[in-house]
Amino acid sequence: MPSLPQNVKKPTESRHFFCPKSSFPPRLEDSPCPLSSSIYGHITHNSLTPISVARLSPAGATAMSSFRAAVFLLLLAVASAHDYHDALRKSILFFEGQRSGKLPPDQRVKWRRDSALRDGSTVGRDLTGGYYDAGDNIKFGFPMAFTTTLLSWSIIDFGRTMGPELKNAVKAVRWATDYLLKVTVDPGVVYVQVGDAFSDHNCWERPEDMDTLRTVYKIDRDHPGSDVAGETAAALAAASIVFRSRDPSYSALLLNRADTHRGAYSSSLHAAVCPFYCDVNGYQDELLWGAAWLHKASRRRVYREYIIKNEVVLHAGDTINEFGWDNKHAGINVLISKEVLMGRADYFENFKQNADGFICSLLPGISHPQVQYSPGGLIFKAGGSNMQHVTSLSFLLVAYSNYLSHSNKAVPCGSHSASPALLRQLAKRQVDYILGDNPLRMSYMVGYGERYPQRIHHRGSSLPSVKAHPARIHCKEGSLYFLTPNPNPNRLVGAVVGGPNVTDAFPDSRPYFQESEPTTYINAPLVGLLSYFSAHS
Repeated sequence: MPSLPQNVKKPTESRHFFCPKSSFPPRLEDSPCPLSSSIYGHITHNSLTPISVARLSPAGATAMSSFRAAVFLLLLAVASAHDYHDALRKSILFFEGQRSGKLPPDQRVKWRRDSALRDGSTVGRDLTGGYYDAGDNIKFGFPMAFTTTLLSWSIIDFGRTMGPELKNAVKAVRWATDYLLKVTVDPGVVYVQVGDAFSDHNCWERPEDMDTLRTVYKIDRDHPGSDVAGETAAALAAASIVFRSRDPSYSALLLNRADTHRGAYSSSLHAAVCPFYCDVNGYQDELLWGAAWLHKASRRRVYREYIIKNEVVLHAGDTINEFGWDNKHAGINVLISKEVLMGRADYFENFKQNADGFICSLLPGISHPQVQYSPGGLIFKAGGSNMQHVTSLSFLLVAYSNYLSHSNKAVPCGSHSASPALLRQLAKRQVDYILGDNPLRMSYMVGYGERYPQRIHHRGSSLPSVKAHPARIHCKEGSLYFLTPNPNPNRLVGAVVGGPNVTDAFPDSRPYFQESEPTTYINAPLVGLLSYFSAHS
């Protein structure tokens, strides 16, 4: 979760702020770098998938020409070949660096040690385990559950191309679901957070050392939280599919535990979760999202009827170009549309229309105003860590392209028609940007490529390991390491940071947390993308 130690100001300049080469003078107000007028450098011409066009008026022809030009420019790629399987391996390894609790004998990130071994003791429950969601030491249940859902979806759709990394991906899911089973052990209760965020964010210390408050927060019938409960249900249901053939009894336990409660937890637990993970979008989408995964996992009629009955009431068609831990609309529509495209569920046709609308809202040249592309071709949405949007939206592009391919369909976008191949090319362009095909020639995955972020906003990575510095590093003592311009001593391999701003500039600096902090929900959909492109590139 983005955070600065209290009383530490964000610097106005950074000695490690990388800017695209440019002679163009204007600057964005909040950017230390100029806008770039020539950002591609050495480029190669990639063949573009044809886009079918009906007979057009002169105005329509002009619009079509603009659309094709925008797509053409976006898909121009830097001439480099990527090792997607190596990136896949590293993207999964990242999750081991985020583990909380007692680490297993086969732990591969060796600079980490056991941490938070008394979590839950204040309420008489064992709430150890799970993941730290980002660069701090809080366990937020909402983004952790979303991470679990997307990791599971990655395995469900793309596990067959993961090769030897499939077992590690399954382990990453199970580390999360073992914890989710603990937090749902009491009937009618979900423990949704461990740790006081304000206490944690007042310190810069290793998870192995932390002595901050480990307050436990829960939702129940008196303190409802449909958003986090719905996402938890989705995570358990999706994971049950992952384990259906691998561990049937565990799969059944996951599916039986899925449950929901009506009401938003950011309302009932506002003081604990805001401003860190407020569900500003409301809880309605999580109710549909949970029902969609429960239907997919169980095939029970009650969930199908719930989806149909509540499609309008729960606003399935709202904000269709959003998908992330807060807003599930695009994911709901893509997930449910698979059944329509497979010819199994005409009663879900409205969801396919919404999914088509989502795809059209991303296409360059005709995209929704809320979706921008940087000069270097990166999807950009204002607010928060941008790479979470890049990986989640790109995941949906590839998933939907596969569903379309199996049904021999394309996406109609007014006078344009986008083929499945085009959707995959757009997603691949985003993945390649992350891996280094960008104006800075920098990989935004730690440990991948020759140049990658060195000063990520991450407590464990930026402080000396317990092996290197056995003595405790107290709360405020860590500020020296937070402020140093030196690279982090512990390399968190596979971590993908928040990424560059809308001008393709990147501050390799810890205080710029929106750009330099990794999160589990950036990596989770990227696992599926890298698996796909490791077999189709």
